Amino acid sequence: MFLLYAMCVAASAQTHAPPFEVFEVPAGSGPHDVAPSPDGTVWYTAQARGAVGRLDPRSGKSDWVPLGEGSAPHGVIVAPDRAAWITDGGLNAIVRVDAKTLAVSRFPLPKDRADGNLNTAVFDRHGHVWFTGQNGIYGELDPASGRMRVFDAPRGRGPYGIAVTPDGGLYYASLAGSYLGRIDPASGATKVIEPPTPNQGARRVWSDSKGRLWVSEWTAGKLGMFDPAKQQWREWALPGQGPHAYAIFVDDRDIVWLSEWTANALVRFDPRTEHFDVLTFPQANTNVRQMMGRKGEVWLSGSGIDRLLRYDTHAAGQ
Repeated sequence: MFLLYAMCVAASAQTHAPPFEVFEVPAGSGPHDVAPSPDGTVWYTAQARGAVGRLDPRSGKSDWVPLGEGSAPHGVIVAPDRAAWITDGGLNAIVRVDAKTLAVSRFPLPKDRADGNLNTAVFDRHGHVWFTGQNGIYGELDPASGRMRVFDAPRGRGPYGIAVTPDGGLYYASLAGSYLGRIDPASGATKVIEPPTPNQGARRVWSDSKGRLWVSEWTAGKLGMFDPAKQQWREWALPGQGPHAYAIFVDDRDIVWLSEWTANALVRFDPRTEHFDVLTFPQANTNVRQMMGRKGEVWLSGSGIDRLLRYDTHAAGQ
């Protein structure tokens, strides 16, 4: 089932913006992360219920896959074979859900790496899964062999969002450590890259088509951008009073999108004009923790309202 809501638009020259489409998920799901699949369906982690869901927005049909006792799934990404790969903090394991059979496979962290507080994952160019854990770890899983490597993060606790650039570079954001880290995939070592603002709370990170890293700075209320080619940073303060940027996503046109918790809004940033648009969510306390997209659309997980949201960027003329 989905509902269509008009939205309020602030800090924007637009007068005719499209509405959000809002899709209900089972009550109490607490959808944390969301990942649209090339087949048109959308996976999401139901963190509060230890399950993963798969919504077909065309029919409204949903699949529901419990992940096991103690599960608390956080992140979800989609593999080339359309399987869902999940970072499950409760199980302390990387979990795969087959797209056809919905069979669940687990890849536990080593016994000496208990309670990694697994967070987010990404595929590298070799099809390996790289993941973060807020309790001070990051690692790599080779799905073909099951081989896993886990590393200690600089400054301990904090690894959160993770991204891969078009040239294969691996970067993660450390929320508690307040830095951007570049991983050497051969050695597993991390190079710390300091943002201009100290203690900014780098939370999530996404690459654009040029390989620039865009970072949501939760504590500072800023949008950060690091250009590896120039070894240079830029930052922009988000509009409004006391903003908190959580999720970040860069779309197929290199437009940057953020979820802003103080304003309960989706924020659009155009790097060409350096202009922000603030698009208020239709319900209070939407609490969007993750965004991903397909061409022409952004998908958002409304963890506070048990909803998934879709925003049509092309219909907006953006």
